[in-house]
Amino acid sequence: MPGIVVMGAQWGDEGKGKATDQLGERIDYCVRYSGGNNAGHTIVVGGEKYVLHLLPSGILNPGAVPVLGNGVVIDLDVLYSELEALEARGADVQHPKISSAAHVITTYHQTLDKLTERFLGKARIGTTGRGVGPAYSDKVNRIGIRVQDLFDESILTKKVEAALDQKNQLLVKVYNRRAVDPAQVIEHLLSFAERLRPHVVDTSHLLNDALDAGEVVLFEGAQAHHLDVDHGTYPYVTSSNPVAAGACVGTGVGPTRIDRVVGVVKAYTTRVGSGPFPTELHDEDGERLRTVGAEFGATTGRPRRCGWYDALVVGAAARSNAFTDIFLTKLDILGGWEKIPVCVAYDIDGVRHDRYPASQSDFHHATPVYEYLDGWTEDISGCRTFEELPAATQAYVLRLEEISGARISGIGVGPGREQSIMRHDLL
Repeated sequence: MPGIVVMGAQWGDEGKGKATDQLGERIDYCVRYSGGNNAGHTIVVGGEKYVLHLLPSGILNPGAVPVLGNGVVIDLDVLYSELEALEARGADVQHPKISSAAHVITTYHQTLDKLTERFLGKARIGTTGRGVGPAYSDKVNRIGIRVQDLFDESILTKKVEAALDQKNQLLVKVYNRRAVDPAQVIEHLLSFAERLRPHVVDTSHLLNDALDAGEVVLFEGAQAHHLDVDHGTYPYVTSSNPVAAGACVGTGVGPTRIDRVVGVVKAYTTRVGSGPFPTELHDEDGERLRTVGAEFGATTGRPRRCGWYDALVVGAAARSNAFTDIFLTKLDILGGWEKIPVCVAYDIDGVRHDRYPASQSDFHHATPVYEYLDGWTEDISGCRTFEELPAATQAYVLRLEEISGARISGIGVGPGREQSIMRHDLL
């Protein structure tokens, strides 16, 4: 049975939770391999809306074992508050298995995240302020705190004190803030140790054993391709690797264990925070997409920037991640337009570009070249087969499939779990 990666193909908020949910009870393990609680995954089950920030969205599938891999940075307060919130609503969920090598977000990471963003002024990145970036920075600088450190007070104390020797200098002398007391940080982290201990594992062994046994392992990427620290619109990116290859690095499985890569694509385009966005709309159409599509961040509540579908953005993600399938979401939001523009190329300083540009400067100056497809007025939220869709809707999907680089296997026509059309099996 396969290892499947589900990841976003644009700038996040594509509806990865809905795509994950379609695999239902066939999933044996659902695994987060990157990011932290700066992501937001919205799932609607039986009319009930669930918003998850750290837990894998497949946790709501009965029988699926949730896993947080070594590539994730974990805010322990958020972990337990999410679990408690799900249990309070009657959801039958398991405590996730957690990699002993995963890094922990501390209170000083959160403080520094907010201060750094504030001091950037107009050059701010658009971070959520959850401490994710500083935690990854400490990881790379080799002064991070890992989950396994919570089980050895001596090691934990040395690491926290060493990290704060540097950070307190910055807080006091640059940001004019009070120094952080290492003892308080250590006490807070140690308070989670015994609750965590039964759930901490070597995720590489766990997941490779599962794949060897023929079980289905679903790897969930937070954020999206164009927010990847290496492949995204740098510096307006996240601090990790949500691309499909990140599933291997972030869990300890080899690339030959991945059988399918499902790119989740919104039928139009949105973005939160700063950064270039060629098809962004600043008119009534943009406001309509935002209002009808309820385009407000699941994590921050910030209004999302909205624009038309950009085939070059999706094509770049399809190529770099070798998509075997695309799951197209929010197609129902496009009902009511007479013509629907689709960006098929860029004009950059008078020259047409049919591929996503490698140069950051070129992308900042890209003007979309649109192809106009017929719209539809019918309500498609009740359609359950491709053939039930209006002819113009079918034509829109087929044109996106033609120019996007992979087959469109699933289509979301509403927020509910059942409001989906499956053209091809994702397993």
